[in-house]
Amino acid sequence: MSEVNEQSPNIQIVTENVVINGHRIAYGVHGLGQPIVLLHGTPSSSAIWRNIFLPLAEAGYKVHFFDLLGYGLSERPWDPSVDTSMSGQVPVLEDLLSHWGIESFHLVAHDIGGGIAQRFGVFYPHRLLSLTLIDVVSFDSYPSKRTREQMEKGLERLIHVNDDDHRAHFRDWLLSAVHDKQRFADSSLDTFLGYISGPIGQGSLFQHQVRHYDPRHTMEIADRLHVLGNLPVQLIWGANDEWQVVDWAHKLNKAIPGSKLTILENCGHFSPEDRPEDIVQLVVSFIRRCTS
Repeated sequence: MSEVNEQSPNIQIVTENVVINGHRIAYGVHGLGQPIVLLHGTPSSSAIWRNIFLPLAEAGYKVHFFDLLGYGLSERPWDPSVDTSMSGQVPVLEDLLSHWGIESFHLVAHDIGGGIAQRFGVFYPHRLLSLTLIDVVSFDSYPSKRTREQMEKGLERLIHVNDDDHRAHFRDWLLSAVHDKQRFADSSLDTFLGYISGPIGQGSLFQHQVRHYDPRHTMEIADRLHVLGNLPVQLIWGANDEWQVVDWAHKLNKAIPGSKLTILENCGHFSPEDRPEDIVQLVVSFIRRCTS
């Protein structure tokens, strides 16, 4: 397997668009072989996979990823009744799978992408060949104390904070997601910050992301996580994750019988930023073991 070559933060890895239930979804597909689907989280986009997808494709897999509805380069619906929560993203994933012609696949998910993955896996376990969960939300592990305090003060006020203050606040917030802050600042930090700032991004962040930081989406299926024990499941966690501390990894590990947990040292919540080479190796090795 070739080593990960760090991609420019401006690389456009989502190169295609499709209309799903009346909304435009940006996506990318690379490689040939068994299908892998990558699900990103918040407040990021599929750009978080930029150092992951090519090595997976080179390892012999057809890699699919997309920007969630309301995120990244996908449509940001104006209508507040459009559901961009974790529950609302599951049917988007289902329709994309139909568009791609995928019946069964390997699923790799990060952050709230892991909440989407847990719901999909509980409802459609027969469609998953394997499941990899990376620093994911689960149970009532979110929102964090800091985010909850902000939400209690009112999202409308936060939507109208001036752009400079908004960017400064969320720059610090994003930096807290990684262990190697300088590497992140020099690479993709401004890309992620750009998606959630400015005249569209700032309001969209609160309408499509923060508004849905509600643990009911994972608590609803918490007592059914044992269903995932019938699948090959691995958990990958950053030892220095400040957003989803390692205690949640151990709780999720116990809730999914037979799941394998790997904790990466010198690694924060954005593991694909801090340790992309290790994540590629873990995903490929795990998939090869469970399909051999």
